[in-house]
Amino acid sequence: MSRAVDMADLKRRMDGAVQSLRGELGGLRTGRASASLLDPIHVDAYGASMPLNQVGTVSVPEARTINVQVWDRGLVGAVDKAIRESSLGLNPVVEGQLLRIPIPELNAERRQELVKVAHKYAEDARVAVRHVRRHGIDEAKKAEKDKAISEDESRNIADEVQKLTDAAVGEIDQILAVKEKEITQV
Repeated sequence: MSRAVDMADLKRRMDGAVQSLRGELGGLRTGRASASLLDPIHVDAYGASMPLNQVGTVSVPEARTINVQVWDRGLVGAVDKAIRESSLGLNPVVEGQLLRIPIPELNAERRQELVKVAHKYAEDARVAVRHVRRHGIDEAKKAEKDKAISEDESRNIADEVQKLTDAAVGEIDQILAVKEKEITQV
């Protein structure tokens, strides 16, 4: 195969999207507090969007509570707002620079909300994989246009990129199915 498209790089980038999904879904706990639950949350701080764990310490003192100790008193409101506006359905209690976040009991409605969040994460991962696919196919078309490779080679590369994409999307769907089963299990 021609070096017009770096397949290893495309595979690495698609695998990165899958690993990112694993991390995000790992934070979706089914009724138990987990510090990673807050990982997807970003706070508007110092004129930039920063991950929550870069503006405070996240800890789990009890099975159903997460604490966030905000380092800068001026960011307490921004952290509170970011948590409330996330799709996680959490309502922090502010106590000075400490935010106590009770994890709600998982009723049927809450489980459905978590399933929706999981589907959103999975769709974001699929979109990332499709972006990588488009990049790979565009590189092949450019190489063909520049006469670096033949039309057949370009088509073969596109087929190979599609196979990588199908494998990554299949893995995403499988991960989502497992997580959805875990969430809906009573």
